[in-house]
Formats: sequence, structure tokens, C-alpha cells
Amino acid sequence: MGIIIKPLVTEKMTAITEKLNRFGFIVRPEANKLEIKSEIEALYNVTVVDVNTVRYSGKNKSRYTKTGLISGRTNAYKKAIVTLKEGDTIDFYSNI
Repeated sequence: MGIIIKPLVTEKMTAITEKLNRFGFIVRPEANKLEIKSEIEALYNVTVVDVNTVRYSGKNKSRYTKTGLISGRTNAYKKAIVTLKEGDTIDFYSNI
């Protein structure tokens, strides 16, 4: 089972990518930086210089049932911001 869940493709992440050659990924919460680095290097054939991680919790969700209101959080995830070696790049849209 892979560590990387999906790449982050947002306006903010695209601006960071163009300016600083950093790419964002949603990864599993139990993954560490060394595992993230090795999987990205294997998947995309690039050299990873640095990995920064941020934990964040999911959205609050609630629903009404016969017994009343049930509320709770969805799963917690981790974001990984990966800095690549100068000249390396990842094209997320090449597989489309």
C-alpha cells in the first residue's frame, strides 16, 4: 500500500511550485520523511533535497439520524511539501 495518497494541485501550491520548485502531496499520517522521500524518488525519477510535513485534521461532519445528531471529524491526514533538486520537475498532467 502506497504512502502517497494524492498530489496537491491548488492555486497556492502551483504558485509555490513555480517560484521555489516545491511540490505538495497528501500522504498517510504514519509516514515519515524518509519513506516519503524514497517513494517520490521512485515514482517520479527525481532527486528530493528536502521534505517538510504538516499534520492536519479533517473537516467536521454531522448528520441527523433516528437517535439524533451525530458529529465528528473525518480522518486526519498529513501534507508533505517536497523540495526537488534544481532542474528536476514533476508533471502531474502527463498521465492524462
